[in-house]
Amino acid sequence: MTWAPNNGKFAVCTVDRVVLLYDEQGEKRDKFSTKPADSKYGKKSYVVKAMAFSPDSTKIAIAQTDNIIYVYKIGEEWGEKKVICNKFVQTSALTCLLWPAEHAIVFGLTEGKVRLANTKTNKSSTVYGTDSYVVSLTSNVSGKGMLSGHADGTVVRYFFDDEGSGESQGKLLTHPCPPYALAWGTNSIIVAGCDKKIVAYGREGHIQQTFDYSRDRSEKEFTVAATSPSGQSVVIGSFDRLRVFNWGPRKGAWDEASPKEIPNLYTITALAWKKDGSRLCAGTLCGGVEQFDCCLRRSIYKNKFEMTYVGLSQVIVKNLSTGMRVVLKSHYGYEIDEVKIMGKDRYLVGHTSDTLLLGDLSSNKLSEVAWQGSGGNEKFFFENETVCMIFNAGELTLVEYGSNDILGSVRTEFMNPHLISVRLNERKQRGVEGNKKLAYLIDIKTIAIVDLAGGYNLGTINHDSKIDWLELNETGRKLLFRDKKLRVRQQLKVTGCLELCLSYATGRANVSHRVAELLS
Repeated sequence: MTWAPNNGKFAVCTVDRVVLLYDEQGEKRDKFSTKPADSKYGKKSYVVKAMAFSPDSTKIAIAQTDNIIYVYKIGEEWGEKKVICNKFVQTSALTCLLWPAEHAIVFGLTEGKVRLANTKTNKSSTVYGTDSYVVSLTSNVSGKGMLSGHADGTVVRYFFDDEGSGESQGKLLTHPCPPYALAWGTNSIIVAGCDKKIVAYGREGHIQQTFDYSRDRSEKEFTVAATSPSGQSVVIGSFDRLRVFNWGPRKGAWDEASPKEIPNLYTITALAWKKDGSRLCAGTLCGGVEQFDCCLRRSIYKNKFEMTYVGLSQVIVKNLSTGMRVVLKSHYGYEIDEVKIMGKDRYLVGHTSDTLLLGDLSSNKLSEVAWQGSGGNEKFFFENETVCMIFNAGELTLVEYGSNDILGSVRTEFMNPHLISVRLNERKQRGVEGNKKLAYLIDIKTIAIVDLAGGYNLGTINHDSKIDWLELNETGRKLLFRDKKLRVRQQLKVTGCLELCLSYATGRANVSHRVAELLS
């Protein structure tokens, strides 16, 4: 079984080698038959061992015991023709498969090799080889690292990109039995198998925790494991039972939740977690598929939005009127304390212990920036559609939606949208990359202009009267401001030397039309 990354499709392959496609409500919408590597051996000459959707959700890779991987293009819409777009012939039977990156399919073989299939070049290559049957494959939350479990109990780690963690590659640990149930959580690797023990190993393979059920007569061997998209929950399947473990960041350990026991379910043979974390599907030896709702809590916000906390660090925000959903997630694994929807129900604001989460519901651009708690005294301004302005204790902080770095921070006591102007790449200019400018008041008579992309001050403008309004033009090369005497001034060449070129007194009625004329 496998969920599409876009959450729209769920695929199941049963023992009859037919792939069934369901929508996210669990309604069957489509199906297609797989095919043998060689038709002369017949349609029953193989078994499908693993499946995975491509990152763009338009293809499915099928791993078979007749030494081949087929990649089927299923399209974006229901009912599109299924076409084989790639096939990779191997020297032994396939046992497991992942599709972590755009063109890279990772798979294991009975001969012990872990290989990589490139769908762009239609070629496969060996990542590493062992002398022991590959029984399981799993990836970390980012998909840039993977673990393989082997029949001799060995677990091997490999990184496409270690993302600066500095963690070692190669043989990581040896488990007492074949690690058929293998999961890579936020801070631990969970391994289980036929000895009825679940062991949590640290980043370098040392034992952190052991959950021993060998004396429980009702427990059978552990067959399969799945990690939640946040990496903070792991579910392990056995006979008639699902065991759930949640990572406690404050304790730095795994806590076992109440197991889900279902009489006559029989052995769990497959697990698939929806990519937004809201549902877990379990397949059984007898051909059944059970779908479970996964959430810590659910609430209705302003009678307009449904907040579903699917993990400590992940919240699904759903607009009840449109059905649109946004997944707000802490990439650092911090627990999300509270989520608010502000700015005319368009912008998300969430707090963790060390970060601030921001998002634009209309563009689905999300940000997480480092933020030390200030007791909730921050004031948020959403007048600018591309950047959130946060004012706290005399400091203005700018965060661009979709970026995980603070754009800029300045000291000012004048936190009024009319006294601050931010322009971020609003008009394309030849030869200009990253045009990001800020104009604000240092004091009531002094304007400062800052280049946010370069992080330096472009200049200041001193005036003889109190300033009550200012605005940069789209390119950030012109500044218009008004003082208390209703005089409007325009400054040109903001990017270089500041030159006063126009000053005149005008009545209140003429200001708006002259402003439009000056900025054009």
